[in-house]
Amino acid sequence: MTGPYAGAVPKLWTETIDAHRAAVRDAVLQATAALVAEHGLTSVTMSRIAKDSGIGRATLYKYFPDVESILLAWHERQISHHLDHLASVRERTEGAAERLEAVLRAFALVAHESRRHHDGDLAAFLHRDQQVTGAQQRLHGMIEDLLAEAVHAGAVRDDIAPDELAGFCLHALNAAGDLPSKAAVHRLVTVTLAGVRPDPAAPSEHPAHGDDTGAPAHPPHHHGHHSAHGRHPAGS
Repeated sequence: MTGPYAGAVPKLWTETIDAHRAAVRDAVLQATAALVAEHGLTSVTMSRIAKDSGIGRATLYKYFPDVESILLAWHERQISHHLDHLASVRERTEGAAERLEAVLRAFALVAHESRRHHDGDLAAFLHRDQQVTGAQQRLHGMIEDLLAEAVHAGAVRDDIAPDELAGFCLHALNAAGDLPSKAAVHRLVTVTLAGVRPDPAAPSEHPAHGDDTGAPAHPPHHHGHHSAHGRHPAGS
């Protein structure tokens, strides 16, 4: 074919094929997720997925070799959606402290909803997914950056590294999956945030001594010659 439309036809054809493939994939993932939620992981078969998605078995096997591959693809998509959601919350919130709180609340609610819809078998299966490791690293990095910004703004304690605080927040808020209500989730977030905020009663300067072993930051006060004369120990 010649003329102004010669180059457009292959592109349109490709886009149509890609759209069709995406629609088939989406139908399969949605049907599988619904079946797992309703009947549990062990009851899901390729035949049932084909039936519920409205796709022939031969076509289904062209896209996915087995149920496990479908579940992994679905999990990857869920993880991507969750991270995109958290990034969106971060971008539309102003202020370092406000961004941190908004993202932590969003994460806790995601953890709550996700665990509520997964049976034990599915949760155990998905936990082995290698995608989880990469997602956890991205999530940890996002929270660490938010904490570092909040430290700079004076809204988060600076005596513990943001990396450690990020681990604390994520471990604490993963418990949201076991809570009975959203109100309980919000209370958990409030307690977690209290743990990373500066202590208003703490001294403004960090001790010059002390280490990670838990040793006292200052030597104990000894009653000696200096104290007898009303003077403080040397170096105080």
